[in-house]
Amino acid sequence: MAEQGDSTSSAIAIGPRIAASGGFDALYREGMGLIEDVAAYLDQEGRDDSRFLPREAAFLYATESMRLTTRLMQIASWLLLQRAVNEGEISRENARSEKEKVKFSATPSERGGPGYDHLPEPLRDYIDKGDRLFDRVMQLDQLERGAVPERPAGHANGIADQFSRLHAAFKRPE
Repeated sequence: MAEQGDSTSSAIAIGPRIAASGGFDALYREGMGLIEDVAAYLDQEGRDDSRFLPREAAFLYATESMRLTTRLMQIASWLLLQRAVNEGEISRENARSEKEKVKFSATPSERGGPGYDHLPEPLRDYIDKGDRLFDRVMQLDQLERGAVPERPAGHANGIADQFSRLHAAFKRPE
């Protein structure tokens, strides 16, 4: 057991514990549910909605639906890898290596632009849900790696704020 002032002792990594918690299970269910909902929408109601859009909005619909689908497949890959780690199917190191292969597409700094307001409301709602889910996955990924999640400009980040406070409270004097 390390002495209290011993600099060789290491801090407990809280990120992997959070990633393996019941909170992850809820995130996993939410993510997979959103993927199913979006797929069903784009295959049925969304297809009908897109037929009646003005040309500019129809082009934007195709772009945004592809962007959303890509983002959700990236999130699904991350969630499935994390679940495999949590269930002991693969090691954390193997999962990290595989996660490095999944390059998340950037979230546009601003949504909108010409034609965006003409997009069907369900698609805009799914885009918003996908962005929020992406932010949560990225926070959890950073925590799992041992980093303090960054707060997007103008967004509150409860996890990062709490993690920063814990880090400051238990930081060892140098």
